[in-house]
Amino acid sequence: MNYEHILFEINDGVAKIILNRPQVYNALNTGLLQEITAAVTAAATDSTIRVVVITGAGDKAFCSGADLKEGMRDNNNLGDSLRQYYNPMILAIRSIPKPVICRLNGVAAGAGCSLALACDVVIAAENAYLSQIFINIGLMPDAGSTFFLPRLVGMQRAFEIASTGRKVTSTEAAQLGLITKVVKASELDIEICEVITYYRNAPTQAIGAMKKALNQSIYSNLDEMLELEAESQEKLSHTYDAGEGIMAFLQKRKAKYRGK
Repeated sequence: MNYEHILFEINDGVAKIILNRPQVYNALNTGLLQEITAAVTAAATDSTIRVVVITGAGDKAFCSGADLKEGMRDNNNLGDSLRQYYNPMILAIRSIPKPVICRLNGVAAGAGCSLALACDVVIAAENAYLSQIFINIGLMPDAGSTFFLPRLVGMQRAFEIASTGRKVTSTEAAQLGLITKVVKASELDIEICEVITYYRNAPTQAIGAMKKALNQSIYSNLDEMLELEAESQEKLSHTYDAGEGIMAFLQKRKAKYRGK
């Protein structure tokens, strides 16, 4: 697939998706949404890819949210737009059986904040911030934010962040549990490389099963989760990586996982 709004790079088991509309702070238009979804879907089926990284082009913004100018110009039905373009993107990120790392290089506002929160690991530069700015235009959070926020920070704090639309600095976001870690802007790529290296060498199928189970736990009771654990462990026990991990443990050496 030829991409117009993103840069899609695959190198040494890592797929990097770069939102490439820096002139509008990587605002989400229809084309960008479709391409993010397509790239994540492609990464899900490519057995050579073990880690996905999502970031924004430029040094000011990760993603500033929906491109309101496009929406006003096209007079789109907002509900239909969410169902057709935004929701598939979020579901693709949450369902891919591989870790998705957000390189939060700048502002993540509105649906851009939702996109960041949908990722499995969020590493942020100290100058980055999150904002649920929907309230500033008389709308409510969407693209999954009403799902992610209360689960990450609790109901009262989620309401406060959503209803005020205030800036949540990366430092505060880390303290609240909205993001994984905050580092100096000059050290962002160093930290990202370390996280990539860990997951690129991890047992990928175990990571995928873990991600699926943690997602499912939100809807399930203990009995259901115990059964899912049993089913998943049975499947994982027959993988190369499980055998390698056990053998490495017995031989007191570092395991060399293949993601298989």
